[in-house]
Amino acid sequence: MRSEPAPPRLALSVQHEPGAGDCPADRAQLRRWALAALDRDAELTLRFVGAREGRALNAQFRGRDYATNVLTFAYDAQGDAPRRSGDGPVQADIVICLPVLVREARAQKKPLREHLAHLVIHGVLHAQGMDHEDEEEAREMEARETALLRRFRIADPYR
Repeated sequence: MRSEPAPPRLALSVQHEPGAGDCPADRAQLRRWALAALDRDAELTLRFVGAREGRALNAQFRGRDYATNVLTFAYDAQGDAPRRSGDGPVQADIVICLPVLVREARAQKKPLREHLAHLVIHGVLHAQGMDHEDEEEAREMEARETALLRRFRIADPYR
């Protein structure tokens, strides 16, 4: 008789920059979304920021002078070098810019909470090494996101 592998364990820290705006989900829901996307144990920080910090981080780390919706910083076991994939727990900071989240949800006419679920899952997948740099990677990542969101009765964000 084969036993099912243990579900991934998650150590989750949630940070909220003062003045970033209200988060449309509580810690328990954020944890459920993150856990759904995990393939292995993880130590994650979800940081909710305002436009100023979001813009500064995007400029510093991606060379783009605007606030973006989500940035993922994945680390190696020592916590200092970029990590793409491998064994051991996932260690990452996922930064979500709440003003951008609100603006995008309005523009796309989707519930704010559902857009947040998508960005949390998107960030967790990035933390585990998934990317969307080319067409094939993008298709694979989008299919995974859509399947995970469906578990929460959230519509395909790419339609």
